[in-house]
Order: sequence, then structure tokens, then C-alpha cells
Amino acid sequence: MPPEQPPKSESASPVGHEAAFEAAERGVCAVMFIDVMESVRLVESDEAGIVDKWLRFEAVVNREILPQLNGRVVKSLGDGMLLEFNDVRDAIGAAFQIQDFASLSLGCDTGAPLSLKLRISIDFGQILRSAHDIYGHRVNIAARLLSLADADEIVVSANARDQFTAGLDADVEDLGYCYLKNVTEPVRAFRVRRPGFQVARGRRPRSIDIRPVLAIIPFVGKSAAPDEHYMGDILADELIHSFSRTPELAVISRLSTAAFRGRTASLSELRLHLHADYVVSGSFRSDSRRILVDVELADIETGRVVWTDRLSGFVADLFSHEQPLASRIIRETSSAILARELRRARTEPLPNLQTCTLLLGAIALMHRLVPTDFMEARDMLEAVIGRASHQPVAQAWLAKWHVLRVQQGWSANVMEDARAALDLTKRALNSDPESSLALAADGFVHANLLRDFEVARERYNSALLSNPNDSFALLLRGMLHAFCDEGREAVRDVAQALALSPLDPHRYFYDSLAASAHLTRGRYKRAAELARRSLRANRTHTSTWRVLTVAQWQLGQEEEARRSAQQLLKLEPTLTVEGYRSRAPSAGFRVCELITSSLAQSGIPIR
Repeated sequence: MPPEQPPKSESASPVGHEAAFEAAERGVCAVMFIDVMESVRLVESDEAGIVDKWLRFEAVVNREILPQLNGRVVKSLGDGMLLEFNDVRDAIGAAFQIQDFASLSLGCDTGAPLSLKLRISIDFGQILRSAHDIYGHRVNIAARLLSLADADEIVVSANARDQFTAGLDADVEDLGYCYLKNVTEPVRAFRVRRPGFQVARGRRPRSIDIRPVLAIIPFVGKSAAPDEHYMGDILADELIHSFSRTPELAVISRLSTAAFRGRTASLSELRLHLHADYVVSGSFRSDSRRILVDVELADIETGRVVWTDRLSGFVADLFSHEQPLASRIIRETSSAILARELRRARTEPLPNLQTCTLLLGAIALMHRLVPTDFMEARDMLEAVIGRASHQPVAQAWLAKWHVLRVQQGWSANVMEDARAALDLTKRALNSDPESSLALAADGFVHANLLRDFEVARERYNSALLSNPNDSFALLLRGMLHAFCDEGREAVRDVAQALALSPLDPHRYFYDSLAASAHLTRGRYKRAAELARRSLRANRTHTSTWRVLTVAQWQLGQEEEARRSAQQLLKLEPTLTVEGYRSRAPSAGFRVCELITSSLAQSGIPIR
């Protein structure tokens, strides 16, 4: 990417800068950026091969494409190019030719691991031109537009769109107003393709999942009891079913893993055939009443066992609704995976980390709600989005990050966080309109930051229509009910969310929101219990301290409420009752008056 300011010479005087600025010529042109996606990973894998491909690409662009379309190379950046054209139609034509060459000669259409995948952006307008570079707002906008393009895509601004004829020069897809990094106002953007390009209906381009992949192999029976292997299948099926509810992990289907039942397969064979990152396997012994299970989680890349345990229970537990054996395996396995990926994320340089490690590391750090970890989580999520901008998962989590920042009282500008979050959920839903995580995150933004409960309710319902087992969507819909004084519905939804959520590291968040639901319902004792359970797991969540303070005051535990209020002020020193009321999603409802009154009486300053 080009610097947003012209590079400065250390020896240059202010007068020299002014002279250089005066010497720069003003002009109007089409500005094009070409970017190689995941260039750091590619160069690490095959430096000589990737450099050779890039140099061949540069030569073709310079000698064959630009001369016939009145274009010139402003600069080559090693993993990208900055070009300028007299006319937008020439720039569009050049972009199509560049795509053709990339497809035929760089392997972009093969999906090979070391193919160069290009994305292109174009803006049009006034620039400043020196002998060796171009500068100005249009250059910055063109650079930022790259974040909206996926591999083999071209994204243009509205300024550029106005310079050609849709349907004749290119087919156009309106992306709407998009918020770009470090650009204050939203920018209207369009995706362009060759005239006559047909998008396959009902199908989406195949993309690699950025989440860690988990394989669960049917458990092996060690006794000679007839038909015992069915118990191993039942246990594996329940694990697969439960893990598939979580947005953090991708789980291989039962039909794929069933082929390994009873086989002695090595981890390398499982990696070859299943493309998994982790595998859960085990054995068991049982009689007619009890079952003893040995289970282990292995990291396929390193071959190491990450977690192992021996569990016992009743055979009837396999068929019960609570599934205590499966639930414990799920909790322990999830915790082990998150802890392992977080260790990797904290000990290796960011460019060397796998995308799935960055994602899980970021999720773990943001939920700690410690300021330094919280900001590091944003950097990791932005890195994931930079590598895989077409994937909705990281965008949805980063949108949640912005909401949590506001809720913690750390936001310097609530509406700025709201705009950033909305842009992220819009991009996520553009990639996958049926992503339950993205729909739930969009509802979270509308409910908690914009107080648009009608849109939020529609998003949560759509998320649950797409995935009825999405515990996050159920939890947030429960909170929406709580904001609106609908206590019965709030308790119902959060209870179901708690039952569906197997990821223990984030349980505090579920317990905290469940406490809020019971507070709205008037069940203050249960609200206090859930708040205390949440705080045992994470004592930095300000929302939980608020709920506990209110519940204790309503229970007549006035001294305890005052102590909780002081803990809340330590975490959020600038908190006031009126400040909370101004940002509370429940403002105007009875529950908000209950909360603000209790906070004031517990010692939180009014203003």
C-alpha cells in the first residue's frame, strides 16, 4: 500500500517541502490498486517461485496491457501495484485483462496453495502528481477500497462508476455505503464484472473455512458385549451435534468420520483424509449399567496429545437430555483448544500465525475484558479480515468487539463504534446472508448501540431461522426481551441459550446476560446467583457488576450493594447514573428506572 502522505526526507527543510508541493502537478485520473492476497504467507512458503511469478506479471502488465490502454505504473510495491489511467473505461478494461492473465498464468483459477490471488480497486478524481508518485484523497480511497474486494474481484467507487456505462463496459453490483478504515464518511462502492457475467444462483463460491477443524472419531468398545460399538457411535454423534452449534470451530460430519470406526489410523492419515486440525478419539468399557470412557484430544499438526481424561457415568446418561458425559468432554475439549491456540497467538509473530490461531486467540482475548488484551484482540481480528475478507466470522466477532467496548465504558465515541460495527456486519452478511453469527452480531449492534429494537428482533429471528441451535442468537434475543420489560420471554430464551452453549471459556458472558434476564423478571435472588457465578469466571465485566449491585439492593443487601458499586467504579471510574441512562438500550422502560434508581442508592454518582 502507498503511504497516505508523501515520504519525507530527513534532510529536507519545511521550505523544501513547500517547494516540492508547489512543483507537484494537479490532474484528474483513474487510480488503480492491485494487491496480492496473503502475500506474506506465499513468500514464506516459496520466496523464489512467488517473486518469479510476480516479476513475470509485472512485465506483462508493463509491456502488453498498459500501452494499449493509456495506463502507466506509478510504483510497484512487491506485493501490489499502483497504476493510473486517463480514463476509467481504460482502467476497467485493463483490470479485466489483468484478471485474464492471472487466471491463465498465475494459477488464480486453480485454487492451488501457492497461486497468486489478486484483488483490484479503482477510484477516479483529482490527484497531485510528482515525477515518481501520485498523492491525494482519491489515492487513499482507492487503497481503502481494496478491503471490500475478495480474490479475483474488482471494486470501484461511485466516482469511477459514473464514468462508464453499466451493462456495456461492465456489469455492476451495488455494495451500498461502506465505512472504510480511517475514512470518516461512508463511501459508495460497487463490484464490477465483465458484461454478461452470471452469478450462479443458489450457490456461493467455495471458500476455505478459517476456523480450526475438529474431527470426532467414533469411540471404540473394549469389551466383548454384542453391538457395543453403537454406544461409541452415540457418544461421537452427540459430540458432533453439540460442537456444530458453536461458531468458533468447524466440525467434520459424522458421515466422513464414521469411515474410521474401528480403524487404527495415524494422525498423519487423519490429516490427509479429513484435513482436520484437532481430533477427538477414545475407547470405553461398559456393562449393562455403567460406562468408563478414556478420551483424548490431539493436535494433528504436532502429533501431541493436548488433553486426556478418564470419565465414568451411567449408560442411561448417553440417552438423557443433559448428556453429562458428553457435556464434560465438550467443555474440557473446547477449553484445551482455545488455550492452545491462545498460547500460539501470544508467543509467535503475527505474520507467522495461522488464520485459525489468530481467530481463536482474538476471541479468547476479547472476552477477558482486560484493556491491553482487548486491544490486542482487535489487531488479531483485523489481521484475519485482511487475510480472508470474504469470511463473515471474523467480521462478526469484530462487530461484537465494538459493542463490548461501548458496554465496558471504554468507547471515546459511541456512534463511531456503531458505524464501524455496522460496516462489519454489512460486509459479513454480504459474504453470507444466512450466517447466523453475522445476523446475531448485526442484531447486537442495532439493539445495544442504535436502540433499533425492531431491526434487532428481525435479525435475531432470522439467525434462529437459519440455525435454530445458535445459542448466541438466543442469548441476545433474550436480552432484547429484557430491555423491553418482557421478563418471561427473556428468561425463556437465555435458559435455552445456556443449555445449548458448550463453550465454557465464554460461559461468564452467558451467565451475565442470564442474570440480566432474571433481573427484569423480578427474580433478584437468581439474578445475584448468576452474576456471582459469572464474576467467578471473569471479574472485569462491568455489566455483571451492575446487575449484581441492583439485585443486591433489591434484596435489601444494602452494604453488599455498596461494595459491588465500588468495584464497578474501579472498573469504570467515569460511570454516572445519567451517563448510564444515556447509553442504556433499556432507556424508557421500567427496568432502566429500576437499574438507575438502585445504582444511585448504592453510591454511583448521579452526574
